[in-house]
Amino acid sequence: MSMCDYFSLAAPGVQQLKPYIPGKPIEELERELGIENIIKLASNENPLGPSPHGRQAAEAVLQDINLYPDGSGFQLKKALAEKHAVTSDQITLGNGSNDVLVLLAEGFLTPEFNAVYSQYCFAVYPIAVQATGARHKQVPAQGWGSASPLGHDLKAMRAAIDARTRLVFIANPNNPTGSYLNADSLHDFIASVPEQVIVVIDEAYLEYAPQDKRCDASQWLSEFPNLVVTRTFSKAYGLAGLRVGYALSNPDIANILNRIRQPFNVNSPALAAAQAAVGDVDFLQRSYETNQQGMAMLQETCHRLGLRYVPSTANFLLVDFGRDAMPVFDRLLHAGIITRPVANYGLPECLRITIGTPQHMQRLDHALTDILAG
Repeated sequence: MSMCDYFSLAAPGVQQLKPYIPGKPIEELERELGIENIIKLASNENPLGPSPHGRQAAEAVLQDINLYPDGSGFQLKKALAEKHAVTSDQITLGNGSNDVLVLLAEGFLTPEFNAVYSQYCFAVYPIAVQATGARHKQVPAQGWGSASPLGHDLKAMRAAIDARTRLVFIANPNNPTGSYLNADSLHDFIASVPEQVIVVIDEAYLEYAPQDKRCDASQWLSEFPNLVVTRTFSKAYGLAGLRVGYALSNPDIANILNRIRQPFNVNSPALAAAQAAVGDVDFLQRSYETNQQGMAMLQETCHRLGLRYVPSTANFLLVDFGRDAMPVFDRLLHAGIITRPVANYGLPECLRITIGTPQHMQRLDHALTDILAG
């Protein structure tokens, strides 16, 4: 029986896609190596677990999961509108912020247009762009020796924008490098961009940035109608497993996104948990302080072992081992520590290491010391 070549039937942009590679889960490592007491420092999850307020709220609605969730997310939007001083019609809810990034590409890109983003950017940007068949314009990042190692070169990104550009993606802080942009330079960049080009500022890690380096672009929404800011509850709020994020924009852009947003794309426990977590300021502060302590410990480990890293305002550190990092990754796995190789980002000599608790960082210090000594 002849078989149809279904690959050839797929949209051209989809044919060229390479699937997103998630971090290795604990269960997989347990199966592979038969070891226990594993710590996962691979996916930038909150080591303190979920927001207690969020967890309690999610548990409370489980008895009603036979019912569809509120498709409009009315209560969560109300809480977010108050938090960001915007109106509910400026908010688009997503199944994680990943979802709204894809919605932006689907809503504004077609094969005759292009999107601009930096080298070493979040992997979802090129995937979302490629799926639409639009053209990629990846701009080289700054070098290791710059003031912002591996960070966005805003001057070069502005030069890459042309008459067919529809989207610009910028993560601040950036994943996987942890580099960041200050408010003045980012504001000046957005001000220089033509109004028909939508500038997307991805702030998934903003809550981990120190106050003196925290650049909240949502404060500029009334000034720039072409600005979209995306946020998530997966990182500092500890709700990664529930998948809920959102975009803030002017109502006209939100209207486009909500036309293509899937019905009920955020489930009931996620809506309830996110709404409760918005006000859990004590947990956010504890998460921030734990991250600061763990970051200092990992940086000290790098200094002691002579390892270069990118200064980070996120909850991870990109560490350069000066050689193929996969043997180090494998040795760490056998020590029960999961980190993230980033060769798929074009950084084969680096590992991205999530900041854990002080106990996690101490264990990582001992493991790296043994591995590099050997």
